Amino acid sequence: MSYRHTIAHQVYRFPDLKTVLAKASPARSGDYLAGIGAVSAVERIAARLCLADLPLRELVESPVIPYDEDEVTRLICDRHPAALFSEIAHLTVGDFRNWLLSEVTDEVTLTRLAPAITPEIAAAVSKLMRNQDLIQVSRKCRVITRFRNTLGLPGRLSVRLQPNHPTDDPKGIAAAIVDGLFYGAGDAVIGVNPASDSLSVLKELWRMLDDVIQRFEIPTQSCVLTHVTSQIRAIESGVPLDLVFQSIAGTEAANRSFGVSLALLAEAREAALSLRRGTLGNNVMYFETGQGSALSAEANHGVDQQTCEARAYAVAREFEPLLVNTVVGFIGPEYLYDGKQIIRAGLEDHFCGKLMGVPLGCDVCYTNHAEADQDDMDNLLTLLAAAGVTYIMGVPGADDIMLSYQSTSFHDALYLRSTFGLRHAPEFEAWLVRMHLIDGAGMLQPVTGRNPLLRALTDMTRAVGFHA
Repeated sequence: MSYRHTIAHQVYRFPDLKTVLAKASPARSGDYLAGIGAVSAVERIAARLCLADLPLRELVESPVIPYDEDEVTRLICDRHPAALFSEIAHLTVGDFRNWLLSEVTDEVTLTRLAPAITPEIAAAVSKLMRNQDLIQVSRKCRVITRFRNTLGLPGRLSVRLQPNHPTDDPKGIAAAIVDGLFYGAGDAVIGVNPASDSLSVLKELWRMLDDVIQRFEIPTQSCVLTHVTSQIRAIESGVPLDLVFQSIAGTEAANRSFGVSLALLAEAREAALSLRRGTLGNNVMYFETGQGSALSAEANHGVDQQTCEARAYAVAREFEPLLVNTVVGFIGPEYLYDGKQIIRAGLEDHFCGKLMGVPLGCDVCYTNHAEADQDDMDNLLTLLAAAGVTYIMGVPGADDIMLSYQSTSFHDALYLRSTFGLRHAPEFEAWLVRMHLIDGAGMLQPVTGRNPLLRALTDMTRAVGFHA
């Protein structure tokens, strides 16, 4: 089926749905790199007008990648709840935007309908929305998950404590963990990106993280962000592993480039569940995504990068994760050129993920060769907090010395908590109070030599050769 719209006597024609979606996207370098972006602002508006008149049913019946060519498409189609979708099937994309923004469409309604929202629907409606629209609707979406604490509650903001080190040095990692805990970071997860893929090194990292959590009875979870096959092997060898991590994308071919399939992810989830390490819930998966990953693997099938990203959330949704993280500016300026594009992409990703029922957080970040700076990240950070983001990253000094990119710091989380009145995950907050790190109002407290956590952590860090 082809599509067309006339503006000032000029007829704009689009051969298929994926072209309409691509041309309707806000300008971004990745779509131009792929040769699918709108050639002018007028063509972009023509595509958006076509999209606004498109029935939601057509987006469900015409997936952007054919059913028989892609297992992600098959997942989306086979899991789609027809009866639930029938409540909104009569709407056009434009009508759906208005319905989402309506005051009568509340958190309960959006939570109930989330399984009926396909990636194509979420991506399509986001292309018709201003930034403030994305923020307003995202704030109404609530996704709550549990492992050792409760994430996603209203009025709460969590932080992934990211203590990376370029050589996986236990002293450096221990120092970053201590630093983060004293600033109240770590309720989302204590997650290390390892420099090594040696299973013996990885096992030591898992044991170290588990020792910290168990010794100090911290109501949080740990993760070592290595390939899923290594995590399955680690589970089989008896390693104390909490969350299984994997980078995922929105097409079968892109996931294949990561060395994963839906079957492998299902196997990993079952392995993690078999350990029964969650105390409050069984959300055992942690996924990371990012606009541009499918194109960088030459696996986007001519689909724009934002729609591909939304399809990754369908993959994540299948496995009931504790956390999903869009690493929004990490892939580089080839895909998101500058601060303006990164900010828009972060808001889109957060909106699409939450609308689909995915517990989405954001690594508010950029690479040093992008046309972006920390002021751009401050802007996105603030907008995401207004939109009700589940969690952000906590990196010492906001400068990841292993991955060599710029992210957000422990201090950035303090800024958001102070500005928006946000608190930690409740179980983690109670622990921080017990450790005299915050007071009953959530305010950070000075650390003295009498602090019980400081004394215990000093002993722990000395055991790995680091003297606090």
